[in-house]
Amino acid sequence: MVQQGEGGQRVRLSRDRVLQAAVALADEIGIEAVSMRRLAQEVGVVPMALYKHVANKEELLDGMVDLLVAEIDPPARDAGWKRAVRLRVLSARRALLRHPWARPVLESRVNKTPAVLGYMDSFIGMFLAGGFSVDLTHHVMHALGSRMWGFTQELFQEPAPSAAEPPPAPPPEAMAAMLEQMAAVYPNVARVAMASAHDEGSVVGPGCDDQFEFEFALDLLLDGFERLHAQGWSSRS
Repeated sequence: MVQQGEGGQRVRLSRDRVLQAAVALADEIGIEAVSMRRLAQEVGVVPMALYKHVANKEELLDGMVDLLVAEIDPPARDAGWKRAVRLRVLSARRALLRHPWARPVLESRVNKTPAVLGYMDSFIGMFLAGGFSVDLTHHVMHALGSRMWGFTQELFQEPAPSAAEPPPAPPPEAMAAMLEQMAAVYPNVARVAMASAHDEGSVVGPGCDDQFEFEFALDLLLDGFERLHAQGWSSRS
């Protein structure tokens, strides 16, 4: 479909082009700054032209999630259920890391699109094809939760950064004093906090290796699922 651009030029527009432009824009400026008006400027049309392809901002976000789902690798063939699930989860995680806006958008979705339902259906199918009972698969999906999308809410995760400038990090001597005070009141928390060297930039905890922690927990879950499956586990037993 050809739309009239803001400068009078003719712009060939489609739903896919609108969604691709929205994803690229969100990658660049963040999802909070993406509006229908800003997106219209990006593709060179008047804002009303977008509504012929997406009814509103919520439908736009649903479509962006669909593009994200399309980036996730399909189930690996002849890999066995455990490896197939692991590869798929890590593929989803790579997609989320490419698009930092995706996690809050996924968490905000109320209506599941056919693409999302298709992903969930094929994900469940990997366990059923591996011989899992429907009962065990049901509980497996609860245990995995958001991990099937490549993320999880971590125990020590800090809130999303605000627009305000973060306070500067305290000097090392002040940090040491804070940890000493913490150890006196909360010895177990302090012991865990000081157990490993920390770098900057982690969402799990200051300096924790996000990817390692994610895969560590994923492998624990998969090992547990494998054991329950081998035992013929049932919630009714």
